[in-house]
Amino acid sequence: MKRLGSQTLKFDNPITILETASIVGPKEADGPMADYFDKCLTDEFWEEKTWEKAESKIIKETVNMNIMKAGISSTDINYCFAGDLLNQCISSSFGLRELGIPLYGIFGACSTFVEGMQLSSIFIDGGAADKCIASASSHFCSAEKQFRFPLELGNQRPPTSQWTVTGAGSAILSKCGNGPYVTYITTGKVIDMGIKDANNMGAAMAPAALDTLIAHFKDTGRNPSYYDAILTGDLGHIGKEILTELAETKGYNIKANYNDCGVLMFDKETQDTHSGGSGCACCATIFSGYLFNKLKQKELKKILLIATGALTNATSNQQGESIPGIAHAIAIETDI
Repeated sequence: MKRLGSQTLKFDNPITILETASIVGPKEADGPMADYFDKCLTDEFWEEKTWEKAESKIIKETVNMNIMKAGISSTDINYCFAGDLLNQCISSSFGLRELGIPLYGIFGACSTFVEGMQLSSIFIDGGAADKCIASASSHFCSAEKQFRFPLELGNQRPPTSQWTVTGAGSAILSKCGNGPYVTYITTGKVIDMGIKDANNMGAAMAPAALDTLIAHFKDTGRNPSYYDAILTGDLGHIGKEILTELAETKGYNIKANYNDCGVLMFDKETQDTHSGGSGCACCATIFSGYLFNKLKQKELKKILLIATGALTNATSNQQGESIPGIAHAIAIETDI
């Protein structure tokens, strides 16, 4: 049986993460992670007429770069799993329409990238594919326009708000290779604590991250000290503090090796991003850039990446609905 407990799958033949690629926008290029990204843009439009077209171009070029870096052909990839934040995932479907690879458009909000890696691993482990590619994108300007207020209004952002990352990350997973390896995946449940503030996503998503974190440890028998690093997708500074405190009340001390991709992405003091980064590209670019580099160099040998997502949209927010959260976890190890 591959299934452990209620939410986790174990891969006896671990899946190799063959290669990654990442492209980010100009604000991300000014942040502390800039050296780890493959390409840093100087223009939010990237010579396109709209932010939405720019986002489609970003994910298209990221996926093409990923394939090129892996030294393979697009015909070697059996399935693509991709998603974004815009209505009906138009960034992914428009950007990848010329790719020629069977596409599953997926939506997990900011957890989309790890959701894609989970599905890729399942397809490969089950014999449905030899290679899959997982990718996700977001864009600050298009996300603000859709979920909050048009940028032209110049609305003041509260301290709890996060900055949607402009960029895309991509990873090719393979049946064969020398690692890093996907060894376990833990799929999250929808957790809703009744939070309605669209400018406080960290608080909305932290309970879902806690639920998946506990499920992973219970299902696998592991504990926080097993991993060199535990990272959440984009809880930001406020959500990170909430998760740390909640985990401690449940008997899990994660302070020593826990960080958040939204915290790592920007310099809070100099970049005015308030509670940190968010968006599908937050976790996707930090993993495809910084974390994959550390795994390849074996500076990190065992990580648990928990991508968090706020399952809301403009309609539900206007109707006064709460913001459900979800979190998907993936264990990645260099030595097996």
